[in-house]
Order: sequence, then C-alpha cells, then structure tokens
Amino acid sequence: MHPLLFVSGLDYAVIGATLLAIAIYGIWRTRHGGGAESFLRGDADARWGSIGLSVMATQASAITFLSTPGQAYESGMGFVQNYFGLPFALIVVCAFFIPAFRRLNVFTAYEYLGRRFDQKTRRLGAGLFLIQRGLATGITIYAPAIILSAIAGWNLNATILLSGGLVIVYTTTGGARAVNLTQKYQLGVVFLGMCSALGMVIWMLPHDVSLGQAVALAGKMGKLSAVDFSLDPEKRYTVWSGLLGGFFLALSYFGADQTQVQRYLAGGSVTGSRLGLIFNALCKIPMQCFILFIGAMVFIFYQFEKPPILFNRPAYELGLAGPAHDELVRLEKVHETTFTQKQAALRGLLCAMSGTNSDAVRSAQADVNRFDAEMRNTRDLVKKQLIRTNAKAETKDSDFVFITFVLDHLPRGLVGLLFAVIICAAMSAAAAGLGGLSSTTVVDFYRPLLRPNATDQQIVFISRIFTVAWGVVAIGFALFASLVENLLEAGNILGSLFYGSILGLFLAAFFLPFVRGSAVFFAGVVAQSLVLTLYFTTSIGYLWYNVIGCFGVMLFAALFQVVLFRGEPGPHSSSSA
Repeated sequence: MHPLLFVSGLDYAVIGATLLAIAIYGIWRTRHGGGAESFLRGDADARWGSIGLSVMATQASAITFLSTPGQAYESGMGFVQNYFGLPFALIVVCAFFIPAFRRLNVFTAYEYLGRRFDQKTRRLGAGLFLIQRGLATGITIYAPAIILSAIAGWNLNATILLSGGLVIVYTTTGGARAVNLTQKYQLGVVFLGMCSALGMVIWMLPHDVSLGQAVALAGKMGKLSAVDFSLDPEKRYTVWSGLLGGFFLALSYFGADQTQVQRYLAGGSVTGSRLGLIFNALCKIPMQCFILFIGAMVFIFYQFEKPPILFNRPAYELGLAGPAHDELVRLEKVHETTFTQKQAALRGLLCAMSGTNSDAVRSAQADVNRFDAEMRNTRDLVKKQLIRTNAKAETKDSDFVFITFVLDHLPRGLVGLLFAVIICAAMSAAAAGLGGLSSTTVVDFYRPLLRPNATDQQIVFISRIFTVAWGVVAIGFALFASLVENLLEAGNILGSLFYGSILGLFLAAFFLPFVRGSAVFFAGVVAQSLVLTLYFTTSIGYLWYNVIGCFGVMLFAALFQVVLFRGEPGPHSSSSA
C-alpha cells in the first residue's frame, strides 16, 4: 500500500482548513500594521492570559507532540524530570528579569546587557542567541516534516517549504502581534487533538481491560516511573539533573531567549508579565505528564495489538527490498511468535493483579518482562540488519511511534486533526523563533551599527526583511538537516550548549555588581568554548551544560575582573541591577 493512502481526502480537508484559517486570521487581524513597538514586542494591551498561552505555545513545538509520546513508549515518564526546575526558574525570572527589562523599557533582553556592561557584551549575548535559535528554528521546521513525509508519503522538501512559507507570510505581515494572536488558536487545536488521541487510545483498549488495569499494567512495566534519584552524571534524566540542570535551562530559556522574552514583554505591566509566567509555572509539568501519559497508554495499547517490528516503516520497507529481505522476514515471524506468547503472559499478569497473591504477581510479571525483552532483542536485530545493508539507515524510531499509531488506528478526519496539531505546533514555535531572530538582529545589530536614527516605518520595513531572511535561513537548514538523536532531545541539547553561557551574562549583571564589561565578555567566550569542548569530548548528561556554562561565566568574570581588568571603568550606575 502506498503511504499516501493512509491520509484520506477528509484528512487533507481538515489539515488545509485548520492551517489556512489560522494563518488568514493572523494576517487579517494585523492588516492595518502598527508601529515598531507593536511589530517587535506585540500589543501593549495584551492580558496575562494571552501572554501565558503565547508563552506556552512557544515552548510546545511539533517536536513536543511527536517525540514525547515516543519517549514515554520507550523509556517511561522519566523525561518529565527535565522540567522539575522550571517553576523555580520562573519565580527568579519574575523577581529579577521582568522588573529589569520593564524598568529600562527594552525591546530585547540583550539591550539590558549593553546598558549594564557594554556593547560588545550585548552583541556576544545576542550573537550566541542568533546562532542557537537560527539552528533551532530549522530543527523546528525540519522535525515534523521528516516524520510526516516519511509516514504519509509527502515530499520532504515540499512539506518543509509549505510549513515554513506559511510561517514567514503571517509573521512578516504582523510581527510579534500576529504571532501572539495566532498562538492561542494553534494551542487550542493542539490540545483538542491530543485529548482526542488519548480518548481514542483508551477507548480502543480491549473491552475486558479497564482504564485502572491499563494504568496499573503500565506501572508494572515501568512506564509510569517518573522519578530517579540516581547520582550518576551520565544519566540524562534524574531528579537532580532536572532540579539543577533543568532550573538553569528554564532560567536561560525564559530569561535570556528573545523568543520567550518577546512573548512576556507584550502587555503593559509587570503584573501581567508575571501572571503569564506563573500560569506556565503551574501548567507546564502537568502538560508534559499528560503528553507522556498518552505515550504510556499507546504502549499499553500495543501490548494487546501487535506493534510493528519497526515503527519507522519507510526504513523497514526499504530494508525488505534489499538483500536483508529473507532475514527480516524470519525476524518478523519471531516477533509475531513472541508477541503471541507475551499475550498469554499479560493475561496471566492481569489475573494475578486482580488477586492478593504477591508471589503470583511477581512470577507473572517476570514472564511478561522476559517476553518483552525478547521482542526488544528482535527489534535490535532488525536494526542491525538494516544498518548492515545500509550504513545510513535511520533505525531510531521513537519519533515514529505516535504518528504510526495515529495513522494506523485513528478514524479518518481525526488523523487530519492530529496532523494539523503537529503542523500548527511547528508553525507556532517557528513563528516565535523568526520573530525573536528578527527583533534581535534589528535592535541589537542593525539599528545601533547601521541606522541609529531610523524612523518607525524604516524599523518595521527592515524587520520584515530580516524575518524573511531568517525564515529562508531556517528553511535552508531544514532542507539539509540530518538528525541522529530523538528530535525532542536534539532541540534540548542544542539549547543546553548555548543557554548556560547566555544566562551567565545576565546573572553576572544581576549578582556581581563589581564585574564590568571586558571581564564578563571574555568570561562568556571562555565558558562557551569550555561547554563546546566538553560536549565533543565527554558523555555527561546535556542538562549539566547549562550549569557549567552559567557558573563558568560568573566564575571567570569575577576572576578576570580581579586579575586582568581592575582599572576598567564601572558599569552605568543608572542601569545596573
């Protein structure tokens, strides 16, 4: 069966209507334009609810909804620990960053660095942001496109160009205001689709398996374990990496990433900005748990419905067409036999769980775990066969789990809604990325270096030019991208490589009043170099790079100030923290 047959005409109608309606709405609402402030920062009368939803939508990219369920399917809910430090980080942002940015009435976060230190430090922070966010926006566009094109048979380049082009059109038309307006509705589509998916997976469980039994079974099979107190620094997700590394990742993201700063600088008051972030502090962890729980329930569904031997179906079918065909067919039969045996063991476990004999439960669980391990081993052998015949074969398929479930088991129309969810989330995050890239380029580089006396109309015009330019850069990167990690982790890794150093610049500004521009500038360069060196030479969990980068900047800045730059004039007293 050709992949295109999995997506019906009704699905295409739902996808097209949803995307066009949101894009047209954004263009129509911002058709009368506005001044530079509206374009770069958004409506001054935006309420805290709109700010909060816009902030949440900016975080919730397509990668979140594609990869998070697959993460839970393979590894359980431990990924949620990544967000344990987020509420504390948002409290710090509300206490220090928002008042400082509001007091100076800045358009970008990096303007603050220029006033507190000097222009080279401002441009260092802005430049690191542009590198990180330029690449990340390309990933944001590429991630859903590669999955949708592989599963649904869509042309990859056409998918990238379509989604990226739509984002460029309405972001260029209305700027930050258009992004803020459309994100609320994109987020609404996202949650409608995800709630529908959860409802369907629960409804499709066997009639003799209740929701309570399904949840208990997920717990027995390790998919609901969300907390790990391990002190191993090479483990990616633990309570400690989440509280400490996740704290610094969230603090740098919300405090020093212009895509988020731009969201909460909309509106007219410190209170509105703070309430919008507190809304996210309360909702982010439950939202991630909800999405991970969907993945856990998809895992339970595939305990009773035979899962594909490889969820990356295009890669598997390509292998079947090659010299590994006979061996793959043999492994498919082994997979089917083991699944049948596992079914009997699962029924035995459910029966034992309904009783009070703990020994029977342990024995039945051991049988299930044994057959589950055999199925994983068979999948590993399949992956080795594919790589043996094609060294470039993409065999990591956790990103394909959720979309495969959607295409194979959800009714027509709802498939279109879930595809619209993925594309809407991609457009929302990409639009915020382009807005942040454009405003940073204009405010921190173009205006002070080339046109310090530019008029309001000239600023809006050049901002649109840079929005298109960064859109082309992001699409270009997406067209040539090649990801080897789980897409969700790839985005977080990229952020962790740069966010810590950027955050260190801001924390030095707030908490090291004796440090001046040259010391913090060279500290930022050294700390960023250290992080990149560690990334390429060690295997520590990536969340720790946020801590290393941040503390590296602060420690080196204090040291350089005392040893090398003692005689440098102090910061501007009017803008110090």
